[in-house]
Amino acid sequence: MSVSPSPSPSPSPSPSPSPSPSPSVGVSLSVGEAKARLPRLTVVDVRTPGEFTSGHLPDSVNVPLDRIERSLPELRQAAERGALLLVCASGARSGKAAAALAAHGIPAAGLTGGTSAWTAAGHGLHSPDGPARAVWGMERQVRFTAGALVLLGLLLGLFVHPVFQLLSAAIAAGLVFSALTDTCGMAVVLGRLPFNRRGSEGRP
Repeated sequence: MSVSPSPSPSPSPSPSPSPSPSPSVGVSLSVGEAKARLPRLTVVDVRTPGEFTSGHLPDSVNVPLDRIERSLPELRQAAERGALLLVCASGARSGKAAAALAAHGIPAAGLTGGTSAWTAAGHGLHSPDGPARAVWGMERQVRFTAGALVLLGLLLGLFVHPVFQLLSAAIAAGLVFSALTDTCGMAVVLGRLPFNRRGSEGRP
């Protein structure tokens, strides 16, 4: 008995390629990617105003990390107009800013390596008022301040009274706490100093 061949299944239509994800959805952009997409991005610099004034990416606006929560309405509106790119000195603060925005449903990308990687790739930073006195990055300020306080505590403990060694111990404990919690109270305090606050802020 002959068996009729089963009809071959009709080929299923090839799935249409899914759209590439928006560069603003919880990712980091390399310097090359950011450079190519810069005209279509809203660049938000989350460093202190002092750092921002000393040089920033072209057409970026300054919303310091400690003011992100207060700027949520403006940032949400900016994200609705286009992708947000968050920038800091090394990428650490922009990562925290991206996480804070994501908690409120606002997608944003960070610049991998921050302005340090940007300048290392040969791209210049913009300073509309001409060359400004360079302000150290916050990470460098924290390292200097912590080291100076530890050294001061040791010297005072050696030449004045041993109790001053507690200052060094307190700074060391603070650094351990900062690493464990990924926070930095010293950076918050330093960010409020006048030389870190000078300069005007832009708006997204």
